[in-house]
Amino acid sequence: MPAIVQTSKFHLIYNILLRMNENEKQQQGQLQIELPQDVAQGEYANFAIITHSSSDFVVDFARVLPGVPKAQVKSRVILAPEHAKRLLGALQENIVRYEREFGPIKIPNQEPRTIAPFPVGKGDA
Repeated sequence: MPAIVQTSKFHLIYNILLRMNENEKQQQGQLQIELPQDVAQGEYANFAIITHSSSDFVVDFARVLPGVPKAQVKSRVILAPEHAKRLLGALQENIVRYEREFGPIKIPNQEPRTIAPFPVGKGDA
């Protein structure tokens, strides 16, 4: 069953790219990353579905909206297992920094637990 996480995709991808290429930077000097205008605006996603095979991890970033029964995948990122593990480390490092600056991230308890990042079922828009 895929894992579902809430995330801010732009900050996540930016930090991952910086961390993933750490070794390349050390070997080649300095890595330059181009951020095209259409990508720089980002795409809002309030949950991600993560699946894997023996050779890849697939992260689908999606948007769930209240009153809309169908979530829409906005972006798919495919990672080699080594990069997925680097992503995990980068996320852990950034969460520690975030909580040091802004305080603990609180995740509300949802009873019963759903895949939606907010309560559903009331029908209010």
